[in-house]
Amino acid sequence: MFGLRSISLRPTGGQTPNDAWLGSVIETVPGRATQAMVYKSNVLVVANRTALSIGLEAALRARIENGPASFTLLVPLGHTRDSAQTARNMAARLCEAGFEVQGRAGDIDPLLAVLDVWSPAEFDEIIVSTLPASTSRWMRVDLMQRIERHTGALVRHVEAREQLSPAVERRLAGSRV
Repeated sequence: MFGLRSISLRPTGGQTPNDAWLGSVIETVPGRATQAMVYKSNVLVVANRTALSIGLEAALRARIENGPASFTLLVPLGHTRDSAQTARNMAARLCEAGFEVQGRAGDIDPLLAVLDVWSPAEFDEIIVSTLPASTSRWMRVDLMQRIERHTGALVRHVEAREQLSPAVERRLAGSRV
């Protein structure tokens, strides 16, 4: 017989069953590689003025260290053509930083924006990026707790204190972000 090893397929890093499967190479027979499935989480990221902050970028990198993830950046700017373009531009900047990101504009009220797009079949968790507590309207209205209460989702909070890095500012100089 071949020296087969048993393999268990389960989420890594505590992800949920809604995660997408990715293939990863494992060795089941010595000298012969085959492919197993690994989870890939889908994370909803809610941000506006902090969407391109160093703090959010660091949080996304930390999230990827816990396992593969793709992100949907939800920017509560309203439902206009310009808003949609702004969200796509912001997502493109995050893609340039090495993340897999789609951009979407949502309702100007961040809670309504989340409730409009939230689906537990589509997303596994939510990251909310805010300004510092002293200036954040979202924190004053307990946005993170309200989102968690309405969706039942795991909601992580990122308080972005840092300004955009100079390299990002230069890249954005000609954009409509």
